[in-house]
Amino acid sequence: MREIANSMAKGAALMTNTEVTSRVLGSAWPQHFNKTVAETMYANIKAVGLPTWDAADVTLAKALQKELGQTQVGLTTDIGPLQGPVSPDDNFGGGSDDIGDVSWNVPTVTLRYPSNIPGLPGHNWANAVASATPIAHKGATAGAKVIAMTTLDLLTRPQLVDQAWEYFRTVQTKEQKYEPLIASTDRPVVSLNAKTMEQYRPEMRKYYYDPTRYRTYLEQLGITYPTVRPIGDPARPGK
Repeated sequence: MREIANSMAKGAALMTNTEVTSRVLGSAWPQHFNKTVAETMYANIKAVGLPTWDAADVTLAKALQKELGQTQVGLTTDIGPLQGPVSPDDNFGGGSDDIGDVSWNVPTVTLRYPSNIPGLPGHNWANAVASATPIAHKGATAGAKVIAMTTLDLLTRPQLVDQAWEYFRTVQTKEQKYEPLIASTDRPVVSLNAKTMEQYRPEMRKYYYDPTRYRTYLEQLGITYPTVRPIGDPARPGK
């Protein structure tokens, strides 16, 4: 499709006696994660288990869910099943990054651990709340343990590495080969967000965490955990 678009642009340029150039600003291949590494990591997830949430963690989670009109389920308490492969026709989800491209070059997996509050809309202020709380710290710590254990498995059990590459070569890339859409001549367009960052960075600096003065970010913000709205909030008179 890129070649078709380039041909159309060149045709239009010829008709108008002008010149045209093109470049790719960004791209991402569909993700294809490795079965062997995923199974190894899942075993470690079950070994580490979920974080131990205390009453304050659950209180904050339910309060934020209530603020957003979501079901007040609290925090994740059960480890879900390891999902099977996604069909190529449905393989369009995942994070907004280039991990898909990485996965087509080396055996790859990603780890999602409960470091946030369920039921939030994503890419929203509400999803940033947990980052300043013990919820995120507990989840990230548990996830770090899983990554460390999986790394040790791959270092001490060479057969796992062989099996991971076997899947990569004989299943994942048997019929489909990786061809990057971004060419070596395409440069990152760092100017796209320059104006936005120039406008907002001074305001963001006011909220940078200063670990030399505060034990936690919540302390710096003057928030007592697990408060969602401070007492006397004008949005909720009398609360």
